[in-house]
Amino acid sequence: MAATFNKNSLSLVMLGFWVLVSLKTEAGLSSQAEALLKWKASLESGGAILSSWRIATQPNTTARTSSPCNWTGITCNKDGSVTEMKLPEAGLHGKLDNLDFSLLLDLVHLNLSYNKLNGSIPKQIGTLSKLAHLDLSSNSLSGSLPQSLSNLTSIVLLYIPDNLISGELDPRLFSSWTRLTYFELQNNQLTGRIPAEIGNLTNLKELALLKNQFSGPIPSEIGNLKNLEALALSTNHLVGPIPTSLGNLTELKTLFLTNNQISGSIPPPIATLRKLTILTLFENRLSGSVPQGLGNLSSLYVLDVHKNNLSGYLPQQVCRAGKLGYFIMSQNQFMGPIPKSLRNCSTLLRLRLDGNQLTGRIDEDLGVHPNLEYIDLSYNRFEGELSSNWGRFQNLTAIPAEFGQLTLLGLLDLSSNQLVGEIPKQLVALPSLFNLTLRDNQLSGQVPLEIGGLSDLEFLDLSSNKLTGPIPDQLGLCTKLSYLSLSKNYFQGKIPYRIGNLVALQELLDLSQNSLTGGIPPQLANLKMLVKLNLSHNQLTGSIPLSLSEMVSLSDMDFSYNDLVGSVPTTKAFLQAPPEAFSNNKDLCGEIHGLPPCIINPTHKGHRRKLVIAIVASLLAILFLVSASVGIISLFRRKRLMRLKKEEISSNCEDHFSVLNFDGKICYEDIVEATNDFDSKYCIGVGGCGSVYRAELQSGQVLAIKKFHPIQGEELENTKSFENEIQVLTEIRHRNIVKFHGFCSHRKHSFLVYDYIERGSLADILRNEAEARELNWEKRVNVVRGVAHAPSYLHHDCMPPIIHRDISSKNVLLDSELEAHIADFGTAKFLKSAASSNWSALAGTYGYVAPELAYTMNVTEKCDVYSFGVLTLEVIMGEHPGELIPTVSLSVEQGSLLKDVLDQRLTSPSEQVGKKVDSVLMLAIACLHANPQLRPTMQYVSQQLIPT
Repeated sequence: MAATFNKNSLSLVMLGFWVLVSLKTEAGLSSQAEALLKWKASLESGGAILSSWRIATQPNTTARTSSPCNWTGITCNKDGSVTEMKLPEAGLHGKLDNLDFSLLLDLVHLNLSYNKLNGSIPKQIGTLSKLAHLDLSSNSLSGSLPQSLSNLTSIVLLYIPDNLISGELDPRLFSSWTRLTYFELQNNQLTGRIPAEIGNLTNLKELALLKNQFSGPIPSEIGNLKNLEALALSTNHLVGPIPTSLGNLTELKTLFLTNNQISGSIPPPIATLRKLTILTLFENRLSGSVPQGLGNLSSLYVLDVHKNNLSGYLPQQVCRAGKLGYFIMSQNQFMGPIPKSLRNCSTLLRLRLDGNQLTGRIDEDLGVHPNLEYIDLSYNRFEGELSSNWGRFQNLTAIPAEFGQLTLLGLLDLSSNQLVGEIPKQLVALPSLFNLTLRDNQLSGQVPLEIGGLSDLEFLDLSSNKLTGPIPDQLGLCTKLSYLSLSKNYFQGKIPYRIGNLVALQELLDLSQNSLTGGIPPQLANLKMLVKLNLSHNQLTGSIPLSLSEMVSLSDMDFSYNDLVGSVPTTKAFLQAPPEAFSNNKDLCGEIHGLPPCIINPTHKGHRRKLVIAIVASLLAILFLVSASVGIISLFRRKRLMRLKKEEISSNCEDHFSVLNFDGKICYEDIVEATNDFDSKYCIGVGGCGSVYRAELQSGQVLAIKKFHPIQGEELENTKSFENEIQVLTEIRHRNIVKFHGFCSHRKHSFLVYDYIERGSLADILRNEAEARELNWEKRVNVVRGVAHAPSYLHHDCMPPIIHRDISSKNVLLDSELEAHIADFGTAKFLKSAASSNWSALAGTYGYVAPELAYTMNVTEKCDVYSFGVLTLEVIMGEHPGELIPTVSLSVEQGSLLKDVLDQRLTSPSEQVGKKVDSVLMLAIACLHANPQLRPTMQYVSQQLIPT
């Protein structure tokens, strides 16, 4: 009996213990769920992504569970405690302060990158003793890094780039991060010195502190980081010398120290880093010579030291290992010959030696470089002729030569050398040439008549040579020219009247200091965009045509040192010109200071009055025609919009709904009923302008409804995105563009109606491990192909062409067959003619916008090409490439495709599929070219992707 009692007692004790444990565990889970829900409630946006974050009722019971383990972005361990929280690009907008990290003590992985989080980084993050991966990249976090981060003793990866973090780095941060391997803080607002204690992070492989405001010297203690593979300190205010201790970093592959104020010489120990692949030191204050030992670096691919004060000889054996791709030494004081090892450097892609004092014969010192894309040898002391051997550079895009075979040649600049001989005919027959600069040489002979075939030429400078003969009439066929300088030569004969056909001329027309004769063609008045005109120092006769007063943009002119006579036009531009602009002529007169007044007899006065009357009458007639045309166009447009808005499909619908090409009847009430008055449970996505809902009609048809957010004080018909999307989508139809059915402009709800695309956005699929693996290499190539066809159609098959301006993974939708469809035309733009302005406010998704838009604001089809290139990289890599775009380009060019670029979640492609992936990747790299003119067209890309 005692035994029975003891056994029962033990059972009761054990039961009580497990009850207590269960209660404690449930309490812990409830606390974690409560903490996450409280944070969700504090966010300004993010409800659609976090829709699964809620208290759930268990099936077939009234019991409720608060476990967060099945919530979006949350992963738990076997005990049900939260270990991972991954919500990148989730559209979260708010602060981290309201998230109680002290209740998430098992958290190992926290990724909230590419959101809109603001405020400071909470000190409580320092309580996460198990945290190994912290990624807060690309938000709007501010304040300083809390000292409590030093408590993260398990941290391996710490990414907080692209935020607004300020203040100085606390040396105590580096006391306990003994396991830290990857550390990125670039593109913030950090100040002060880089602490010497950073040398304690001996396991570090990657250190990125570029694009901040760090000052002071580079700490020599960085030389203690023996495992470091990448060091990036560019774009700061660092001073002093490069520490010789960097020679201890034997594993270093990339070293970026550009755009600082670093002085002194390049320390010789740098030349001992055998694994160094990329060395960029440009835009500093370095002096002295470059270590010749750099030629012994067998892995060196990029060497860029331009814009310094370096002197001496270039490293002669720099391409001895045969891997050099980028050799950029411009704007220094180097002298002597071109390195001999470059002659047979077949890997060379970009060569810039301009702005030095180099000598030698370029036709002898340079060999054949089959992969060369860009070369600039200007402003040196080279001699020799343009070599016909260079015509064998099949991949060239920017190099001088007589290159009839080089169909990709875009830019040629050989200015300020001592080149002799004639301009080769083959050179001016290249279809892609847009910039030809040969000024300040000793070129002779006539300009080849074939120059008229350069239909894409925008910039032509042949000044300061010994060119003779007439200016060819064929120049008038180069209608894209915006800059033309033929000054300081020996041209003879008349100014071709066809120069007046160059209506795109804007920056300069300079024909000065030649031996031109005859009159000034009145057709020059057609150059209404021209700002600067120089016809001085010739032998021109006759008068300055009165028609030149029509050159409304002209602000700088020079007609001096000719034999001109008669009156000078009296428009503002001429009246404000300095007297010197008309000096040393035969008999000019007018109201210009320094010129005698013109004497007009009564007969001439009568003729002049008649001329004025005729001109005024002509202008009034033109003004009337223009006004009438605008009125007619506006009337037709108004009628078309009214017809579109009044179109009804069902008799019980009001005049606020229009459906285009939809099979069946549908009206406003059907949409509202199908979405239960736009209940959040039907919401499948949230964007900047509105939300997207899934609507299944009674007929079984499933639609996607883009409902626009109301704008206080404005009618939705007047909102730019709403009208823009309607205008674009009513004009186009393509299998790879989401089908548009119609729109509703209602006082309560305004929305657009599309086909429902089953699988959702490409961005979501790539973030989901299972779906990303389903999207194998063959399917990914098909996705890229489908995406390419859409902008190719928009650019080349629509009149006027349409620029999407927001090609990104979130705007690519995949259907049940994983076919790609481009969506969201809210920022699309109709491309105007070349003579019109295509300037626009910056639009698009961060990370996909072409870099030139940041400073030109000029929208072209090449902006979409760049975005497509980023998207293609994202498909191949499985994630957005971010700041790695230049690195990926180099990786691909070095042949490390499979190892460094492909999505590691998939098995390596077969040989046949691998060739397709390789081809796609090379197209992506071409689309990302820094010069938009050298990017391919989407039509070309689309054609290259058609299966053979």
